[in-house]
Amino acid sequence: MTGPDAETLAVYSARASDYSEIHHGDVAQSVLTAFIGALPPGGAALDLGCGPGWGAAAMRDAGLSVTAMDACPEMARVARDRYGLTVQVGSFDDLDFRAAFDGVWASFCLLHAPRAALPRHLSAIHCALRPGGRVMVAMKLGTGEARDSIGRLYTYVTRDELRGLLGAAGFAPEAEVTEPSVGFDGTPCDVIFLTARRD
Repeated sequence: MTGPDAETLAVYSARASDYSEIHHGDVAQSVLTAFIGALPPGGAALDLGCGPGWGAAAMRDAGLSVTAMDACPEMARVARDRYGLTVQVGSFDDLDFRAAFDGVWASFCLLHAPRAALPRHLSAIHCALRPGGRVMVAMKLGTGEARDSIGRLYTYVTRDELRGLLGAAGFAPEAEVTEPSVGFDGTPCDVIFLTARRD
């Protein structure tokens, strides 16, 4: 096992405040609203790779019991200062919960993991969810692995690849949304939001 990519983490550490100013868009907000609505009232949710905390804050404000987790201490501080969140600082490999959550929100975080590690991380998410729990995974569409213009490492997936990875980890895909977007580095991209249910 390896920890977070050092160069990617350094970018987020240096630019956490700038990143927190991004508006994630109407599609991301609508997917989050639907995700919250699919969870039991007052249920438990994990925001994995929570970044500056907008998703965790929205889930908390909707009445969910939220755990927020991110590998970047600077992002954790931004989430605390902006939203009053307590963030567990840890990587995907620190995800060791067992049947603790009704939902896991993994928005544009797993795309920074090596492709070979994705099955392991999705299996850990499966273990962290209660039976019938849901995960939402957002990724950039494409193939291969590459760094963007500011140095972040990306693993790109196709729609079918992501659905296959989720299926192999024990999830049944339920809802899918794709849209054109623009990355933090200003580069156009296509993204996918895929919500799946734990068997």
